[in-house]
Amino acid sequence: MDETITPQPQPEAAQGQAGKSKARRFFDFPLIALISGLLSFVAAGITIGMALYAVAAIAGIYDMETAPVWLTDYLTAILMAVGAVMVAKFSLRHLGEEPRDDLPFDARARDFFVGLLFAAVLMSLMVGIAALLGAYRIDGWGGSTSFLMLLLMAGFQAAFFEEILFRGVIFRFLEEFFGSWIALLISALLFGLVHWSNPNGTLLAALAIALEAGILLGAAYMLTRNLWLAIGLHWGWNVVQGYIWDVSVSGIAVDGLVDAKPMGDPLLSGGAFGLEASAIAMVMATATGIWLLVKAVRIGHIVQPWWVRRRTGVALPTSTPPISPTLSVKR
Repeated sequence: MDETITPQPQPEAAQGQAGKSKARRFFDFPLIALISGLLSFVAAGITIGMALYAVAAIAGIYDMETAPVWLTDYLTAILMAVGAVMVAKFSLRHLGEEPRDDLPFDARARDFFVGLLFAAVLMSLMVGIAALLGAYRIDGWGGSTSFLMLLLMAGFQAAFFEEILFRGVIFRFLEEFFGSWIALLISALLFGLVHWSNPNGTLLAALAIALEAGILLGAAYMLTRNLWLAIGLHWGWNVVQGYIWDVSVSGIAVDGLVDAKPMGDPLLSGGAFGLEASAIAMVMATATGIWLLVKAVRIGHIVQPWWVRRRTGVALPTSTPPISPTLSVKR
């Protein structure tokens, strides 16, 4: 199947802007939309904080520092994920020069399961290579005590909250102004930077996250032009590496299905940070991200900078139908 599609100039995009008021054009400007999106997350965070304190008061908990884990971790994770979805559905879909819903509740949501499956295979391959190179060893069965933490915090919270924030706000509106390549660079570096503060975080680990996950997840968004594939990849990456293979998730030690430990050279095992900081992940995950980028280029999903689109009248790429398990775009 030939995936190459050349975007055609669409003067109606520029005409649509011309028909808007000055105030509307100001708020639709990509960098203003970026600020609006970030403020939406701030408002959601304040609301979630108030809700948590209300639940704590009802439960008779008055010291959040000694509050039970179901409140500080599990309920917080659920509310953060739900809050991010609400931001996407009620705020982000109305922002920008060409508003769109990046989290459609239709057939495209199936891309979540494609991403989950693909991430599970990719992570399992990386663990297998690490084992063959003597960088990973299973000593027996684990206690599975981290299951809820991985499901809710590394799964729901990280996948939905981080993807909607980093790809649905930061990447999207930076891309609308600077174009795809600069937006991918900035959003990937920011994504790596926030992981530097994680337990066992190092500069190398942060750069590894930026390189492998920043490119992979950004490319998934560019390919499909919605968030479901990226959310599925993020979810599968975290949960499979942590629960199935007992590998530290971005520096956070876990107790998974098996009892495993990194071995030998940290360059191959990732050391205490986990496999994400290893050369194995940097090569394999980054190569996968580049493969997705090539697919996005072939179907014309590269966005030119704002000032170029203003001159040419080319509209932004639109969301694709559900993709196949091999990440092939259906047309």
